[in-house]
Amino acid sequence: MKRADNYTLDLLIEGCINNEHAAQKVIYQRYAAKMFAVCLRYGKTKMVAEELLQTGFVKVFRSIVHFRKEGSFEGWIRRVMVNTAIEYYRQAAKIQETKELTPDLDTEGNYGSGLDNLALEDLMALIAALPDGYRMVFNMYAIEGYSHKEIAEKLGITEGGSKSQLSRARIVLQNAINKREEVAYARFEK
Repeated sequence: MKRADNYTLDLLIEGCINNEHAAQKVIYQRYAAKMFAVCLRYGKTKMVAEELLQTGFVKVFRSIVHFRKEGSFEGWIRRVMVNTAIEYYRQAAKIQETKELTPDLDTEGNYGSGLDNLALEDLMALIAALPDGYRMVFNMYAIEGYSHKEIAEKLGITEGGSKSQLSRARIVLQNAINKREEVAYARFEK
């Protein structure tokens, strides 16, 4: 493959199936930035996100032969990345028992009040700070669009567990947003 960047996606996929490094490089260059953003949502740190990205692309190149061209290639890669993150946290849970936070319940149930004033980077940082289970369910449901049934199947939990973790994640996020607003307001008052 002389100039892989000039080839169509079909030819690049075929090149990857044939283990052509030039094709793999172009695929990586085209999709790495978007997939890194996906990995950042699931990884607790930038280093974990980088590891997820690299592991995910290894899986992409190993299983590209199974891409059926029934949907978008980018969507297929995104699914590989999400599944890689899920596997990573399943393995981590086996190695180390995680302790989840129990948030204070908000009796009013207001979730959206502070989101309008929150920068995207701040929101992503708050999501990254969620306990692993909450973060996985929140990302899968709110960002990736999985149903609670799909989340339950992928994570090996019940649908009720998925709904509960999503609800708790929202409460933790809302409490964190409220704290940031209180701090900002206190600074403004001084």
